[in-house]
Amino acid sequence: MKALVTGGSGYFGSLLIDKLIDNGWQVGSLDINKVSDLPVNVSFHEQDIRDAKGLKECLIGYDVVFHNIAQVPLAKNRKLFRNVNVEGTHNLCEAAIEIGINKIVYTSSSAVFGVPDNNPVTENTIPKPKEAYGRAKLEGEKISTKYADQNLNVTIIRPRTILGHGRLGIFQILFEWISKGINIPVLNGGENIYQFVHASDLAYATISASGLSKSGTYNIGADIYGSMRESLEALCEHAGTGSRVYSLPMKPIQILMNITSFLGLSPLGPYHSLMYGRSMYFDISKAKKELGFNPRYSNIDMLVESYDWYIENRDIILRGKKNMSHHRSRLDEGVLKYFNGFKKMVDNLYL
Repeated sequence: MKALVTGGSGYFGSLLIDKLIDNGWQVGSLDINKVSDLPVNVSFHEQDIRDAKGLKECLIGYDVVFHNIAQVPLAKNRKLFRNVNVEGTHNLCEAAIEIGINKIVYTSSSAVFGVPDNNPVTENTIPKPKEAYGRAKLEGEKISTKYADQNLNVTIIRPRTILGHGRLGIFQILFEWISKGINIPVLNGGENIYQFVHASDLAYATISASGLSKSGTYNIGADIYGSMRESLEALCEHAGTGSRVYSLPMKPIQILMNITSFLGLSPLGPYHSLMYGRSMYFDISKAKKELGFNPRYSNIDMLVESYDWYIENRDIILRGKKNMSHHRSRLDEGVLKYFNGFKKMVDNLYL
């Protein structure tokens, strides 16, 4: 089997490529940037998914497409959210129909649900995205479903927040603070139940979905998880640096986060302020039954692994160049200074 991974230079895309190779697949990567750690036996297609003609030519010869290209919340570019996440998905599905691709596995997002009215969230929960990223990913799902109705075999995978070794982006802030013994804030006591998913567990579910003979949608997350406070306290205890978890009021902190984001002072997007203090967790029983999904990592397991990897590689990360993907990239020094300053201001106001 030959698989093309769109977004193969990104955090999850690059890990998925490794897992596919381990499982004996022939693999290609499609991205606008080539990363230095791309395996030598992987064919690389430097291609913008918004270019329909060029994309179609790249698909020739592949059996399965794992579609992971996305503009993530950190990008905060609403035009790109639509052009990449929506129009790009349309281009892919259209080309797949014309060429005769056997299967597309589309990596969506839990952001399509916004703040759910009830938990656990199931595949039957009606999506109600609250910000631009979630709306764009939901539009991508609708496009995929439309083409599934035209006999394109599409499986939609909705992951919770992805963790695992190599995960950077906004998690670098958390890991930096804990490494320096800085106390970690939660909102409204941190009692909100929050579920993550390990990239390796997600890769298993994604590859398993490629073997389905019918279209469908699956929610993917950890099997063992708890409150935000519980997860962060366990990580602080593991690190042993003296960091403690403390609570801040949710509403005023969210207002401050949204104002600084709107003014362009913060790298965070609306989704981050929306969800940090709120509960969301998936019912994964459908994935267990139909994909054989059996996640190995708990929330705490993956936080600890991600943190340990960061500490082991911290000097290289801080000295090195930025990677191409937001989730694989170290944060700029200015971004880290912003978060340190924002935290100091908030602590002075409320502590």
